[in-house]
Amino acid sequence: QVPLVESGGGSVQAGGSLKLSCHVSSFVFRRCTIGWYRQAPGREGELVSSISSDGTATYVDSVKGRFTIFHENTDNTVKLQMNSLTAADTALYYCAAVDDYCSGFVKRGRGTQVTVSS
Repeated sequence: QVPLVESGGGSVQAGGSLKLSCHVSSFVFRRCTIGWYRQAPGREGELVSSISSDGTATYVDSVKGRFTIFHENTDNTVKLQMNSLTAADTALYYCAAVDDYCSGFVKRGRGTQVTVSS
């Protein structure tokens, strides 16, 4: 399996920003739809945002207008720019393949913690 590796989490105050990175292989970068998920303690994981190989992005309603997902071609990363963070955004964020084909061989990352204090 091809592992994904996340970075960029941390602790910020409400209203702050963070940028997460999901490091992928060049094949995965060109072929797969990659999503950023988050899971808070005691809650189910949710797909926050995804981006297809052609750059089509999706967002859950709660982050629209605040988060932006994009490909960084220089280093094969899928980034998630998070602005205007609130305490409700506190969670473990991880990236994974969203499409059925890639999810068969792409291993989700271990995640990076985002903590927002109010």
